[in-house]
Amino acid sequence: MQGLAGREFCLVLLRRMADVRPDLVAEALPRVGADRAEAHAAHTRWQALQHSPRGPRGLALRGAVLGPPEQRQERWFGDLPVQVRRWPLPLWPHLRWEVVSGPGGSVLHEQLVRAPGSPVPPASAGDLRIWQHVLDDVVGLPGAESVDPGVVTRWEVLLPGGLRTSFVWGLLQEVTPSPDR
Repeated sequence: MQGLAGREFCLVLLRRMADVRPDLVAEALPRVGADRAEAHAAHTRWQALQHSPRGPRGLALRGAVLGPPEQRQERWFGDLPVQVRRWPLPLWPHLRWEVVSGPGGSVLHEQLVRAPGSPVPPASAGDLRIWQHVLDDVVGLPGAESVDPGVVTRWEVLLPGGLRTSFVWGLLQEVTPSPDR
């Protein structure tokens, strides 16, 4: 897709992460050779592609931007056949961008997930690593309780001991004391 590829897609993801962790986003931009203006331009371009009446939609848009997936699997979710595709991204070499699509290429879910052979150690309630652990690492911990905040890009997991973990696009952003526990 002209004007948007894997590097720029990272900038699009960073846009939502900046809502929670502007400090980490500011540190990440130079690592991909970008500044705030370029990140803003990538986000604007992504939004234009998402809403273009003539542009690709759903899975076709992700494929046009990211190219062929590194991995592709067929799965069943109940009686619904789904496809899971994963792409590497330059900013997070130990992660993959995962897109779950249904019949016709509709995107049902997308987030960052652990890459095979990732060097990041397993998550534990006492060792949660910001921008390294993903939702699946934490949601599987004993006593973990998932909380859907109602925003497609975000997720929370409450842990025993009164910890609240916050995720954007499936990537751990912060660990804070839970006000409810």
